[in-house]
Amino acid sequence: MIDPYGSSVLQPRFVSHRQVRLELIKEASKLPKLMMNASAAANVVMLGAGYFNPLEGFMGLAEALRCAEKMQAQDDLFWPIPIINVCKDVTAIQKSRRIALLDPNNALNQVLAIMDVDDIEPVSREQLSLMANEIFSTADLEHPGVSTFTNLGSYLISGKVEVLNFSYYPTDFPATFQTANQIRDRIAELGWQKVVAFQTRNPMHRAHEELCRMAMERLDADGVIVHMLLGKLKQGDIPADVRDSCIRLIAEKYFPRNKMLVSGYGFDMLYAGPREAILHAIVRQNMGATHLIVGRDHAGVGNYYTAFQAQEIFTNKYVKEALDINIFCADHTAYSKKLGSVVMMNEVKDHDKSDFLLISGTEVREMLINGRKPPPEFCRSEVASMLMEHYQS
Repeated sequence: MIDPYGSSVLQPRFVSHRQVRLELIKEASKLPKLMMNASAAANVVMLGAGYFNPLEGFMGLAEALRCAEKMQAQDDLFWPIPIINVCKDVTAIQKSRRIALLDPNNALNQVLAIMDVDDIEPVSREQLSLMANEIFSTADLEHPGVSTFTNLGSYLISGKVEVLNFSYYPTDFPATFQTANQIRDRIAELGWQKVVAFQTRNPMHRAHEELCRMAMERLDADGVIVHMLLGKLKQGDIPADVRDSCIRLIAEKYFPRNKMLVSGYGFDMLYAGPREAILHAIVRQNMGATHLIVGRDHAGVGNYYTAFQAQEIFTNKYVKEALDINIFCADHTAYSKKLGSVVMMNEVKDHDKSDFLLISGTEVREMLINGRKPPPEFCRSEVASMLMEHYQS
């Protein structure tokens, strides 16, 4: 199986030994406590699940700035996006060397992790804006990722973490949320050698479904893992539980048994375009995938990135040298009225725009809200029914 990113063995920060974990939970009750924001909590879950291997915790200010500018973490490790814990108030943890990190996504605000504090540093709005401009290629506060990143707080807390649980994900998504090691175990169990990963924050339409088939066939892959993001999205996106149901229906009804696995990970969407595409590749290498599908406007939002910018960044020699996972580049897929099938638009001849069934996201939402199903060439009827029920509610 493909090695994890940056190490020969996956080193998740979750404390798997039950007795040790119980002792740490007991210790945490006596430690100074920090309520994290949702972004930092998502980073903790990813560190715990092994997806951010080989990182051991949160970056300090100098490392974060270097990571944003040069995509380099400590020890010259190639890394595309700073993994930071920024907060607004550090009164409760001043001068503390060991603290408990509280989960903002849990009603009881249970302890998510224990952190050995290396430093507590002031971070200015200008420094956050500087990092945001590098990460997102814009400082525009209308960009949802920039807006979130630049409003995290005024203090940056760095240090290693020991993760004690995975927040609400195992409870809310018991059949879907998996750690990187759990996916690796499943790949080994199935005997897969060549594994395609499909990143999604949306339900699967026919175009997504066919794209997974195309990638599997052209790469002669053993199977595809639809790895969905289960965390926070921007307003108007489909909730994770609805997406989960739609994707599972596709896998069970329209793919051969044990050819499409459905899994999910606990992270929030950043909408960072090319930089986030690299992070997606690292996450998938850590879970054991050999290939990642990178499509048109991957991890993009609005008009902040060009259509294939997220693919082009993988031609950078530093990116190519750092990663072992390969990229399957895909054009926009759509139903061809001439051919009667879903195709990659750049691969068919004698077609103009009118020869494709192209429906915008806004048009689809209006159809569903008004109780009209999108055409079957665009969306499976059963999936359309699930989405209609969501929108009408």
